[in-house]
Amino acid sequence: MARTREFDTDAVVGSAMEVFWSRGFEATSVQDLVAATGIGRGSLYAAFGSKEGLYEAALSRYAARSTAAMAARLDRDEPVRVVLRELLLDLVDETVGDPARRGCLVTNSAVERLPHDRTAGRIVGDALDRVTEAVAGALRKGRERGELPRDADVTALADFVVTTIQGLRVQGKAGADRRRLATVVDTALAALPR
Repeated sequence: MARTREFDTDAVVGSAMEVFWSRGFEATSVQDLVAATGIGRGSLYAAFGSKEGLYEAALSRYAARSTAAMAARLDRDEPVRVVLRELLLDLVDETVGDPARRGCLVTNSAVERLPHDRTAGRIVGDALDRVTEAVAGALRKGRERGELPRDADVTALADFVVTTIQGLRVQGKAGADRRRLATVVDTALAALPR
């Protein structure tokens, strides 16, 4: 007869997410995860199969939450440049306001785990696709209101904005200050067609 799990899987994934976000995959040991989650190695392996399995669950959770939050920030009835500026500056403030400068777990995973980790690659790719679509939606609204030229390529512009987001995340993690990152935001917004 199989034993019933004596721990909250959701809480374990949340605790593991914090460890992976702070340390990265390679620098996190199974013992670090055991200490952070409060479950034994056997339970960890029984529930997630491996360190990689727990990482994938943690990355999936982070990606779902962060992409939903960005989509909500972008789904507003305000001028597209205002919406994008506030989103980008909020991301800058989150990055520089974190004393540990952890950055974004999705971005960190792209840098650390790709291209050799196919599952992480799929999670990262899906997250970036969701953000790109949310940005494209905001740009489409702006185009419909005449804030962008009628022939503006919202797909290309959305890719540009998402690439800017990823660059801000990496630069912020590397220690760039708010002033420098805010200048990048202003430069990116100035590049949008009028």
